[in-house]
Amino acid sequence: MNSGKETYKVEGMSCAVCAQNVESMLSSLNGVKSAHVNFASASVLVEFDEKVISEKEFEKSVESIGYKLIVDQKDEQVSEIQEKEKFILKKAREKAFFSILFALPVFIISMFFPNIPYANWIMLIMTVPVLSWFGRDFFTIAYKQAKHKSTNMDTLVALSTGTAFLYSTFNTIFPEFLLAKKIQPHVYFEAAVIIVALILLGRYLEEKAKSKTSDSIKKLMGLKVKTARVLQNKNEKEISIDDVKIGDILIIRPGEKVPVDGKVIDGSSYIDESMITGEPVPVEKTENDYVIGATVNTTGSFNMIAEKVGKHMMLSQIIEMVKNAQGSKAPVQKLADKIASVFVPIVISLAAISSVLWYLLGPDPKITYAFVTLVTVLIIACPCALGLATPTALMVGIGKGAENGILIKNAETLETAKKIDVVVVDKTGTITKGQPEVSEIVWLKSDVKRDVILEDVLKIERRSEHPLAEAIVRYLDHLSNSGLNVVQFKSQTGLGVSATIHENNYLIGNYQLMKENQIDIDEEHQYFDQFDDYAQTLVFIARNKALVALIAISDQIKENSTTAIRRLQKMNIEVHMLTGDNKKTAQSIASKIGINYYKAEVLPKDKLDYIGNLQSKGLKVTMVGDGINDSPALSKADIGIAIGQGTDIAMESADITLVKGDLNKITSSIKLSKATVKTIKENLFWAFIYNIIAIPIAAGVLYPINGFMLNPMIAGGAMAFSSVSVVLNSLRLKVKSI
Repeated sequence: MNSGKETYKVEGMSCAVCAQNVESMLSSLNGVKSAHVNFASASVLVEFDEKVISEKEFEKSVESIGYKLIVDQKDEQVSEIQEKEKFILKKAREKAFFSILFALPVFIISMFFPNIPYANWIMLIMTVPVLSWFGRDFFTIAYKQAKHKSTNMDTLVALSTGTAFLYSTFNTIFPEFLLAKKIQPHVYFEAAVIIVALILLGRYLEEKAKSKTSDSIKKLMGLKVKTARVLQNKNEKEISIDDVKIGDILIIRPGEKVPVDGKVIDGSSYIDESMITGEPVPVEKTENDYVIGATVNTTGSFNMIAEKVGKHMMLSQIIEMVKNAQGSKAPVQKLADKIASVFVPIVISLAAISSVLWYLLGPDPKITYAFVTLVTVLIIACPCALGLATPTALMVGIGKGAENGILIKNAETLETAKKIDVVVVDKTGTITKGQPEVSEIVWLKSDVKRDVILEDVLKIERRSEHPLAEAIVRYLDHLSNSGLNVVQFKSQTGLGVSATIHENNYLIGNYQLMKENQIDIDEEHQYFDQFDDYAQTLVFIARNKALVALIAISDQIKENSTTAIRRLQKMNIEVHMLTGDNKKTAQSIASKIGINYYKAEVLPKDKLDYIGNLQSKGLKVTMVGDGINDSPALSKADIGIAIGQGTDIAMESADITLVKGDLNKITSSIKLSKATVKTIKENLFWAFIYNIIAIPIAAGVLYPINGFMLNPMIAGGAMAFSSVSVVLNSLRLKVKSI
């Protein structure tokens, strides 16, 4: 099978039932291997045989059921996409605002001043724009669904608000009709407008969250270099990155980004590859070393030969991995929408059946009883309680999380967090601080003036651009920096530096620098061998041919990391560690903090595969990271958790962001998830108990027994009470301990 895999945007989905419709339609097409709709990001990931079916056929099939599939979305259209998202968000905000503006007077008149002159006519006039303009999408979508013999939450909203409006309008224009039958012509304009206003407000908040789901992709695209400096016929020429071809010779200057993937052919430098590897220390690159596009050249200049361009570059592959990971994540169906797919047709059927039975078997006036019963059932089964069950609990839960430094992106996160089996943690910047620091200075000579030597070391290292030199400068920066200038300073690539201060000759660098300058270090092996066991980098200091001190530098473990790991393990959650660092460093860190599972020297794809392998075993996986290199794994995991001090892209790819980077908040997130999901289930239970009891009464089952017929006004009150009970239950989350 010549398989293609693409992620497409889908417009027009309003609930999980819509997502199911799109997924079912695409999956049924010949040539489509699989289709997975992500309702949260309004996208679908389609795997298909390119020889059998085309994208245009996807587009036509989705349009046939009332939605729109965007197949021509390209990288260069990012600015257009952003403008479109702003427009959609603005429209959603305007609808919510103006619907509330019109609904409030209707509610106030209905509840507090129902007997003022022309009250019904005033409410009718103010209800019309809410239903016909601001809430018209409910009716148009419900109509499209009906055309394809399907229903969703919009169907319930349209039927309940539409029926309430028509019934109320009839009673306003022709009140004498029911009065003649000795039935009070009540109106329910407030129910219609309040339902629409609240749901539009929820839609706006949902749209606002959705608009951020693609930010990680856009920011990754923003890392790409726009131009490159090419050497052609011994002349420099700046060209578009799209025009770079394999084999071109490129010139890279200090401070510039590497345009494409390739190999150094002349010169040397230190490259900041943290966006790919996540490791904080820039890597030295000399002739024949491989460099990666979009990484940052820090110090030197070099020439390189282009080997991978366009979609074959590592950054392009990372972008594609993030897209696919986001699309392949199975949507956690909102409970209310799941149930609505069954609940809506059942309610409609019950309303119709009860109306017909009253018309055929009921007492006179039969038509009046039939109509009142129809209206009462639809009003009492209004989706307010069902619709509020999930969002109110989520609003309180997400707000509580924010108060505790836990930023939660969406509902799916809270529904999934409580099921987590494994937490996979990136090392650098997550478990550790992500910045090299001096951990210890070991003096090997007792007859030296230590303060003088340290001041000299500070003066010399200030001249160096090496990342380890920067760590030493930060550590010694409190010392005086006055005195004689450094002379005969010389930087030796890959070794260290040499300099003279006040006739004292210094060598500061690695083991190889000492050996090449014939410094006797054999007796000191007992000191620096132990540091190697703990994965620390050693800087040797020699003065006048004598080794006087060792400076141990390492990426320090955060104070709260060990406690956080133990808390997770006590909850029977496995903790795994991934790092782009070497095996010895990984082993040392894992041993110190009590992690039994770890893997070293991993790249972004390795992290993604590691997450996928755990998921293939049926495990729910959380990934915790802070760098761009973690973004594919954060998207792929069931829950991605980003550290607040990490990159914006990591945070956009993640489902949860820990603002202060405290790993202890992971357990708090899981506790919050359990409490919130429990509240949602309680809300849905009470919403359905209300409907199970109220709908039969509204249908008139008590009339043959005791002559009781539920008045539509009481039905409206019962509906309001069910909504209030759901909100009050959600507010209990505020006092839950996490």
